[in-house]
Amino acid sequence: MVARLATLLFSLILPTLMGVGILGFLMAGFGTPGPIVAAAVGLILSLPLSWAVARTLY
Repeated sequence: MVARLATLLFSLILPTLMGVGILGFLMAGFGTPGPIVAAAVGLILSLPLSWAVARTLY
């Protein structure tokens, strides 16, 4: 049951973290590789974060 909740939360947390990271890099004026790195970091951070939030909520 926790895995299903984590999957649902992942679909909400992933675009949020990616969007914040990409916008942060673009507002800071960095070039092309910056937003790509921010998207990858958002993907990596959203996996354990969604699992931790799901365990806390469940």
